[in-house]
Amino acid sequence: MGTTTLAILSLLPIATVAVFLVGLRWPASRAMPLTYGVAAVLALFVWQVPFAQVSAATVNGLIVAFTLLYIIFGAILLLNTLQESGALRTIRRGFTDISSDRRIQVIIVAWLFGSFIEGSAGFGTPAAVAVPLLVGLGFPGMAAVTAGMIIQSTPVSFGAAGTPILVGVNTGLTGAPAVEAYAIAAGYPVWLDFLAFIAQKVALLHTIAGTLIPLILVSTMTRFFGPSRSWVDGLRVWKFALFAAFAMTLPYLAASYVLGPEFPALMGGLIGLAIVVSAAKAGFLVPAPEDAWQFEDKSKWPAEWTGSVTVKDVGSAHGEIGMIRAWAPYMLVATLLVLTRLTEIPLLGIPLPFKEWLNSALVTLRWDNIFGTDISANFPPLYSPGSIFIVVSLGTFFLHRINPESYAKSWSTSLKVSAAASIALVFTVPMVQIFLNSYGGLAGYDRMPVVLADGVVALAGSAYPIFAPFIGGIGAAVAGSNTVSNMMFSLFQFEVGPRIGVDPSWMVALQAIGGAAGNMICVHNVVAASAVVGLLGREGAVIRMTLMPFVYYALLPGSIGYLILSYPTNGFANMGTVLVGAIVGLAVYIIARHGRAPAV
Repeated sequence: MGTTTLAILSLLPIATVAVFLVGLRWPASRAMPLTYGVAAVLALFVWQVPFAQVSAATVNGLIVAFTLLYIIFGAILLLNTLQESGALRTIRRGFTDISSDRRIQVIIVAWLFGSFIEGSAGFGTPAAVAVPLLVGLGFPGMAAVTAGMIIQSTPVSFGAAGTPILVGVNTGLTGAPAVEAYAIAAGYPVWLDFLAFIAQKVALLHTIAGTLIPLILVSTMTRFFGPSRSWVDGLRVWKFALFAAFAMTLPYLAASYVLGPEFPALMGGLIGLAIVVSAAKAGFLVPAPEDAWQFEDKSKWPAEWTGSVTVKDVGSAHGEIGMIRAWAPYMLVATLLVLTRLTEIPLLGIPLPFKEWLNSALVTLRWDNIFGTDISANFPPLYSPGSIFIVVSLGTFFLHRINPESYAKSWSTSLKVSAAASIALVFTVPMVQIFLNSYGGLAGYDRMPVVLADGVVALAGSAYPIFAPFIGGIGAAVAGSNTVSNMMFSLFQFEVGPRIGVDPSWMVALQAIGGAAGNMICVHNVVAASAVVGLLGREGAVIRMTLMPFVYYALLPGSIGYLILSYPTNGFANMGTVLVGAIVGLAVYIIARHGRAPAV
């Protein structure tokens, strides 16, 4: 069977998602079982993968789905706990004191706090933390989920203390003689130094592309959820949005050079948060109170905007909770995530034993060689962010002196919402696992993602660098992980470099960028984020809103990469220059024309 035919067939599971979930607006609970069936049929009858392997991939997917549901439950439980204690009321007031403008609030919570959480924990945790916090502040559930997806771009390549690079790219490239020879020739005989070299290129591309993410974030929110449904309402705060972007991305870029791959997102988010909150409190670039942008009254919201998780204005039975005590649970979550994800204290070199212990065999549930295959599954329950959320919830019960009956209610509500999310996830994640494990079949074909990538290379030729991030993005969108996408495609992208006569390290950097961008349109990430606020059945609507931000985030770095790689032979006269100029020029034109529009 030809490369093109195989590529088209391998695209069918993704096309099924696009048609039924995004196009026909089916809920994930209906669309994903169909997609699972398509992937299973292709694996069994076209790739001729053994039934035992398809079954093992399915079981592995179910175990991964359970781990996601565990995180979802913990995040919802913490939100409900804070609501019952009255802490959310205090937190809402605190953000209103900074600015009552919802555009400012979404930048601070989603972009900055979300980036810090991504840097410390990764794996979709920002959605579990920032999304319910936005709902607690009074945002529509769908607006909160969309915001949580859009910011899962710039910080993602360095999420969970650099895991997508240190595990994803590392695993993908390790052991390849051509890569090792290239690293030595480039002056990096130490493998970790070579990974840091690639990470610096990744950080540079993210810094450029991330400049517009806060502005895209607020403009998307005002366009789809504002009273006038206008992009202009978001563009009006372009100065604050760009300020917030640079407050995060410049420390982020510096950390990639000074500290290494573990710290760009973590330090960028933390430093940016300190800078922007301080500036916003001082009124720097913040709209005047009379110009503050707000959602319409909740009574006018369409039903599809809100989920089953609702936030009530509950006060504490023991008096008003102070700001420090109200924020203490979230700060404890962030602290525990950092302590359990790092192996040593940065710069001081003091070892931290928690990560190794929480992942040890004694506390990890494992199923090796499922059904006699080489597919294995594991679940370290104590390492999961879900356990951290539950522990912090229990601590909050005592810290905030919550009524036992109210606390029991928070558990009951959280269990019901989590159960509703299970229907979509138990088909979504197994489909992903079949797609990834479609190797070793009697037909002798490569796994579906690699076949799909080969088809794109055959069509694109020397212009392939423009499309390289899209391959990484598709990998992450299907797998639900930048790390997994990098494992699958890093070596493939590296090998494309010599084939088309360009620097292969830049090709790997473009892969990592695309893998981060793909999180914005990943089905099971959207399902998980939606489940946190009880917003199920509207996953396709969220993906439609995040599709254009994804295209921007893959196209701009791809164009910059093509410009850089073509410059030695063609100078600036290449398609990359044209595309970069067009994107930048369009952004400048839109901001110049609409950014100073008068209030309606």
